Amino acid sequence: MAWRSQLSRNLKELRILFCQTSPSSASARSFVEQNYKDLKTLNPKFPILIPECRGIEPQIWARYDMGVERGIRLEGLTEPQILKALEDLVKAGFPYIQLS
Repeated sequence: MAWRSQLSRNLKELRILFCQTSPSSASARSFVEQNYKDLKTLNPKFPILIPECRGIEPQIWARYDMGVERGIRLEGLTEPQILKALEDLVKAGFPYIQLS
């Protein structure tokens, strides 16, 4: 999974949004608990933001050059599917706006 160390090369910022209590955010919470430390260790100066958001549906937002962002809804995805979604965002490496 060499792409994990490419976060800071391909993205400017990563935001992971989820509700701390809702069942729909359970996979996103688990993803953060299992992967945050590894991602941050591989990209120590890269901003990975996890704001507190009550009642929000789980999402990942990647910011590329010139402030362009791409977001992916995570509701209904498993932890491996979330990891794959993040990999796709990192590997895209080109900016365009889409909320799928």
